[in-house]
Amino acid sequence: MSELTVADATNRIYESLQADNADIDMHIANLKAALTRAGLKEAVFDPAKLVQNNRSGRKLMQAYFRQRGVTVTYSAS
Repeated sequence: MSELTVADATNRIYESLQADNADIDMHIANLKAALTRAGLKEAVFDPAKLVQNNRSGRKLMQAYFRQRGVTVTYSAS
């Protein structure tokens, strides 16, 4: 399997979130690896693309990803 870019990994997470979190842990691991390869410390997500685009949904996502070693921030759409 070829290595994903950060953008590809992020898009797969958006797709997983839309599909009721299907394979989310695998996608988070792929994103973490892509961030490491790119020398980045955090993943930036567009809140408009999230299923739960409210404060509690964003905080829950940040906490879940943080437990898996990925820091999440949100772009100012």
